Amino acid sequence: MTAMHVDSSGSGAPLVMLHGWGMHGGMWGSAAKHLARHVRVMAVDLPGHGYSVPPSPLGRGAGGEGLGETNEPLSLTLSPRERGLSLDFIVDELSAQFNEPITVCGWSLGGQIALRWAMRHPQQVNRLVLVASTPCFVQRLDWPCAMAAETLHEFSAALLQNYRTTLKRFVALQVRGSEHERELLADFRERLFSRGEPDRAALVGGLAILRDTDLRAVLPQITQPALVISGERDTLTPPAASAYLAETLADACLVEIKGAAHAPFLSHPDIFVEHLMGFMHERI
Repeated sequence: MTAMHVDSSGSGAPLVMLHGWGMHGGMWGSAAKHLARHVRVMAVDLPGHGYSVPPSPLGRGAGGEGLGETNEPLSLTLSPRERGLSLDFIVDELSAQFNEPITVCGWSLGGQIALRWAMRHPQQVNRLVLVASTPCFVQRLDWPCAMAAETLHEFSAALLQNYRTTLKRFVALQVRGSEHERELLADFRERLFSRGEPDRAALVGGLAILRDTDLRAVLPQITQPALVISGERDTLTPPAASAYLAETLADACLVEIKGAAHAPFLSHPDIFVEHLMGFMHERI
């Protein structure tokens, strides 16, 4: 088992929070602090992100500084499973780390992890909160409300050249169109590397998960109560994708936060916390 770093605060009902691609548990900002006044918040650093090492023998956990510091070329032609960073691997590692029924809150990539966790370990996940999430991140012929595959490919190529710059570009996409965009971008970028740089192999594995994952067919099998929170101005996971989640999951409700983009918990923390706590109190 690969232990993941968890910031735990508050007391009461357990709420596990999963960040998005290239981020870490500290990105939840003031929203996590406000939530900790009411529940026990456990903000996770996913493998290779923040203070969590990647699983051995991939990188820092094996005594190195990640595949990005070796002579091995990084390529999305290798599957996440070959890197030990598949979606199911991450889910099973998370499940092994928590020994009680929990509410799981997942943002963006974290939302896909949360959905898969609820499906693989339904006895452990009581409720879901899906923030700026989508069942399928990349466009398909029958799925237009997503990122173009070419755009994700360009990100992948740029990541191999200069991943600090690429992550900063990705942050800019996340806040684009949000109210108070300039201030939010500065805050986002300040937080981004506050726990060091993420492992490059973990970044590549995460991009491969985003590229390959399509959970649409299994959504009706996920029966836990779910709150879907979207940003009105989100261009990475459009509101239409959140609406699809809410309509297709067995028991879900949808909240769209006006003026928010891809990180509503940072741009509108009070509204975010209000809706999340209302959902948890209703579903006790």
